[in-house]
Amino acid sequence: MMGPHHAACGAAAWLALTTRFHLDTSGAAAVLPFLPDGFDAGLGLLHVGAAGVLAGTIVTAGAALLPDADHRNATIAHSLPPVSNALCVQVGRLSGGHRHGTHSLLGMAVFVFISMLAGMWTARLEPFGLIFPGAGVLTVLLASFAAKALKFIPDTMRRFPWVLGILVGAFITFFAPQDQFWFPLAVGLGAAVHIAGDMLTTGGCNLLWPLRIRPPRLVRKLPLVHSLWKRNGRVALPVLGNAGSWREWVLLVPLSGYVVLAIVGTAARWLG
Repeated sequence: MMGPHHAACGAAAWLALTTRFHLDTSGAAAVLPFLPDGFDAGLGLLHVGAAGVLAGTIVTAGAALLPDADHRNATIAHSLPPVSNALCVQVGRLSGGHRHGTHSLLGMAVFVFISMLAGMWTARLEPFGLIFPGAGVLTVLLASFAAKALKFIPDTMRRFPWVLGILVGAFITFFAPQDQFWFPLAVGLGAAVHIAGDMLTTGGCNLLWPLRIRPPRLVRKLPLVHSLWKRNGRVALPVLGNAGSWREWVLLVPLSGYVVLAIVGTAARWLG
């Protein structure tokens, strides 16, 4: 799956879990008349408030690109130079290359563990109450990942990624939800969405890395098995075809529209 699509899927996943507001004729539906009255913009399973919804959307969109930190030539490797370049080189070496360690359950656990450590760095500052400088620092990187993948950062503006990342990191530091669970949850959700997206393409992923369980020879001869369980141990359900296929675009166009709709509605509610 392409980088911008990973970011959009991550943002959509967080919004679907956290938003719960209705659109009626006296509100947004008056501007968007094609939506029915009482339209639910999300499941509302996590209660983090409007500011938490926006903060988590940024973090999850960036975290949905974290598994691709194993590729030194990936778009995100150039998102926050020189830090992102050096980081992707080292991650690629430790994880065994592209679509290996970072695209597994072990890699996802490492991402969550790092985010938990960052989330534990807290302080109390009035009038904001509990603030999260650790989450803010890590978000500088995640925000630049998302902005680069979504083409918000022009290639000619080398300093802009740092300015954008610091501003978003400051927002996360001061306006993040007061519950510490939200940050590792957003990072883990983003990484999981990335891996799931890649498993829907022909390349697949090996969730059990560093183990490599290959299909027996007799099983390989069964219809469709070679597409679902590959010789290198990766597993795929390639309903989207190759990365960047038209099927992937068919999925992501309405999904991106949902992200924009939910963000606008949440921001309007937060600003009153």
